[in-house]
Amino acid sequence: AVPSEEPVLFLKSSSSVTQLSSGQALAAVQQGSPLAAETIHYEAELVLLVGRHVARGALGRDDALGCLRALGLGLDLTRREKQAQLKKAGLPWSVSKAFDGSAVLTPFVPATPLAAADLADISFELAINGEVKQTGCVSHMLFDLPTQLRFINQLVPLLPGDLIFTGTPEGVGPIHRGDQVRMRFLSPASLAHMQVSAEV
Repeated sequence: AVPSEEPVLFLKSSSSVTQLSSGQALAAVQQGSPLAAETIHYEAELVLLVGRHVARGALGRDDALGCLRALGLGLDLTRREKQAQLKKAGLPWSVSKAFDGSAVLTPFVPATPLAAADLADISFELAINGEVKQTGCVSHMLFDLPTQLRFINQLVPLLPGDLIFTGTPEGVGPIHRGDQVRMRFLSPASLAHMQVSAEV
């Protein structure tokens, strides 16, 4: 990724959200759908669940992580060819990101027991059909978690239930119906028990 002065934001509709275990992750591209012939890419990410209301601009750097209720892992599914077309035309690319089943989530784990050092030590992994495709580390992010939260909060209030996908590591690629997906935390040790496997 190319560093920039501020994070790049986009939005997904609430109707895009689905559980990895539901089998509905690629519902929009099932046979007969207008999207059936499109290339869909996976992007594995750490996902933050906001637990309390924070008025716009009220989040300080030292207490930024205090607004979190829980965290999990997610797949930001993307209509890659559509995104490329829209980018080339200089148009917004929301329709390449927001479609039925495009925000795929694992179960969440409470953030409260985790110290700031634990959050900074988070790493995770995505495997498809038994092959590791992506490994991500919070310490390698272009913008750390407090910076991302504060950037968003400078624009809008944070609300309970908001989901924040925090960016994907290298290794994105195509995903297909019937693929076996495994997502898990690698560290810290307090999260390493969390692993979800499912067919999409």
